[in-house]
Amino acid sequence: MTQDPSSVLVVDDEPEMRQLLQDTLEEDHYRVVVAADGQEAMTCMESEKFPVVVTDLRMKGMDGFGLLAQVVQKYPESNLIMMTGFGTVESAVEAMKHGAFDYLTKPIKTDELLVTVQKAMREALLRLEVRQLRQVVNREFAFDQILGTSKPMREIFNLIRRVADSQTNILVTGESGTGKELVAKAIHFNSQRKSKPFVPVNCAAIPELLLESELFGHVRGSFTDAKSDKRGLFEEAHDGTLFLDEISELPMMLQAKLLRAVQEREIRRVGATKSTSVNVRLIAATNVMLAEEVKAKRFREDLYYRLNVIEIRLPPLRERKEDIPLLVHGLLQKSVTAQQKHVEGIADSALARLIDYPWPGNVRELENIVERAATLTPGQKVSLEDLPFNIQNIQGEGQFIEDAVEQTLPLAQVEQSYIRRVLGKLGGNKYQTAQVLGIDRKTLYRKLAEMEEGHQEQEKSKP
Repeated sequence: MTQDPSSVLVVDDEPEMRQLLQDTLEEDHYRVVVAADGQEAMTCMESEKFPVVVTDLRMKGMDGFGLLAQVVQKYPESNLIMMTGFGTVESAVEAMKHGAFDYLTKPIKTDELLVTVQKAMREALLRLEVRQLRQVVNREFAFDQILGTSKPMREIFNLIRRVADSQTNILVTGESGTGKELVAKAIHFNSQRKSKPFVPVNCAAIPELLLESELFGHVRGSFTDAKSDKRGLFEEAHDGTLFLDEISELPMMLQAKLLRAVQEREIRRVGATKSTSVNVRLIAATNVMLAEEVKAKRFREDLYYRLNVIEIRLPPLRERKEDIPLLVHGLLQKSVTAQQKHVEGIADSALARLIDYPWPGNVRELENIVERAATLTPGQKVSLEDLPFNIQNIQGEGQFIEDAVEQTLPLAQVEQSYIRRVLGKLGGNKYQTAQVLGIDRKTLYRKLAEMEEGHQEQEKSKP
């Protein structure tokens, strides 16, 4: 079913009136389709969507009321304008109560007709745009858009599903670039609040002097530049979700005010004498250890426990490298679609380097690298040469295995080298090393002892 954003359906059983309305609207650059009664109009709407329908009230067969009931039920995105004679204005008002956009009295005035149709058209198209944007948002922040099949990510998906419809405050933690805001949006858009606002604010990006006004609003005259009343972000997020990113950067003075807002579910604008009730679901995020900030007296302990009812910790990309192939594929598809390029995939050698790279910038850095590679590649596959030099030349575990195969090293030597690499990477922590290697600590201690004995034997055999 197609929709022309300038289409108007005119319905009247008088041929002269249909022609007059058609000529008037076409002169104003609308595309006009005409129908002689309500039944014919419904037949037209089955094959084409009309943002605006202009119909007479009294017609043979299905009259204006009958058509209105059908349009409201089957095509609620369309705005219907009712035309009526002077003696039936009360009926037209009654029609508006049942969903008509507006009414016009006969004889129709050209200027009034065009203004009313313009208003109806603007509102109908705006409503359609909002609906389409909401569909895009729902798709973008569905669970399947947060890519990952590793155990840590499966646990996070399960936790998001369990907390989405609760009213509990949530603290999302993780390094920069791990996708904290994406998780917050997934929680919101999979909750009962999804039709209400999701309001993000970066506490570190707003100057301290302005932050209180941004969060809680102000009244006119409360400070020099306060020339009018202003709603804060808490009020903007009413019945929805307020996402406070970089919450550790919130000044101590505002932490006290935030604590009151969380506890009492009310805020007070700067300069106001009365409080305003707000119904907001809070999701906070940070890339630092808030518990350490509490110990250092830089973050209020009572606020910390209010925000940290449920913690969702996002693992850094280096801790879930098994997700990198899936992430690369998804980001590559997203990038080539945006650029309208035809890139089929990535070469194994390039993917191996991406897996070996430690990703200090996490998923955000990976997204930038994939977009860069998709832009620069002259072929249909991203190759090793399309990656930055620091990634091309990295010597990670994948390259280590490739070199071992090339040199046909004995398995025992490869195993010993790998154990040393993992132990060194984890700072000599034998407990964590055993976990990563998938063996118990006794086995690790035995292997380390054997390696040390072998090293001593080699030293003794030297001349």
